Amino acid sequence: MVRCGCALYRKYGKFIDNLRLFTRGGSGGMGFPRLGGEGGKGGDVWVVAHQKMTLKQLKEKYPQKRFVAGEGANSRVSALKGCKGKDCEIPAPVGISVTDENGKIIGELNKEQDRILVAEGGLGGKFLTNFLPLKGQRRIIHLDLKLIADVGLVGFPNAGKSSLLSKISHAKPAVADYAFTTLQPELGKIMYKDFKQILVADLPGLIEGAHENKGMGHKFLKHVERTKQLLFVVDISGFQLSSRTPYRTAFETVLLLTKELELYNEELQGKPALLAVNKMDLPDSQNKFHELMNQLQNPKDFLHLFQDKMTPKRTMEFEHIIPISAITGEGIDELKNCIRKSLDEHADQENDAFHKKQLLNLQISNTVSHSEPLSRNAVN
Repeated sequence: MVRCGCALYRKYGKFIDNLRLFTRGGSGGMGFPRLGGEGGKGGDVWVVAHQKMTLKQLKEKYPQKRFVAGEGANSRVSALKGCKGKDCEIPAPVGISVTDENGKIIGELNKEQDRILVAEGGLGGKFLTNFLPLKGQRRIIHLDLKLIADVGLVGFPNAGKSSLLSKISHAKPAVADYAFTTLQPELGKIMYKDFKQILVADLPGLIEGAHENKGMGHKFLKHVERTKQLLFVVDISGFQLSSRTPYRTAFETVLLLTKELELYNEELQGKPALLAVNKMDLPDSQNKFHELMNQLQNPKDFLHLFQDKMTPKRTMEFEHIIPISAITGEGIDELKNCIRKSLDEHADQENDAFHKKQLLNLQISNTVSHSEPLSRNAVN
């Protein structure tokens, strides 16, 4: 049962990443004191994952965002045990984190048909409650979308991420010479000749201090958590946000990006990562690229030259470093091949680990089942 109420949501343009919902489990049914009958339990409220659902669609379909489950049936002479109330299901996209009003995580929806109980129905009237029913649980919940994509583009503003996304996919993000052109997440699909598709997310550009929620800090970083792989994009000529901020070389840019990820969540450094060195069409780019490669291959020889606040505890280990130009198309095909190769290799590793775990569980199960008769004989 869906009723009316109010909702709060955050959005980037038309992209909604958070919804606040009111939920309430159904009240229990009345008991029947004379015959000892029990009222039915109230219905529960569940959040259920659906592949084709988005938070935007959910908001449009249920604009008031109030979800209440059905009441349990009263006990009566013809049915002393009342029926349970009807459950209420909230359709939500895959990749949702569900939290309560205090920010405590209730659960996550990671695949189709995952279910999370968010508001439990009240007990029906029975002897212990003097045959009076209990009300259902009331709860304010937040559906928090951490964008799921195969690859997340990580880079400071104006590194060329939007241009790169438009080059490798059919996406058409805003592209301009000023820094902040990506103000909302943009998605694109890399299409391969064998019909393989890889989803790439261009997220709002980081700035120094993003871990402290400067700029679009936490909005960006929380989406990075749900990508399988990171693709760092840096400008070979370096980066300067404004005339009031220091100029950073390409190597400094890599260090600062790594530091921001580390300060927000060290686990992000464990993700597979590639590095695309963009704007190789600019003058003297080859010399700068050779210098960058030397610094990346021997980082300890250069880290002492920088302030401690700039240097991460450990540097990123890139599986592939590809020089590209999003303008001329140089290196784009190689980049697409490297992205696929890396994803396929890690998918194979995950499958192997899963099968080994299943085999181990099966062996343990067989060992226990074979040992049981022996233990009974020992007792006899």
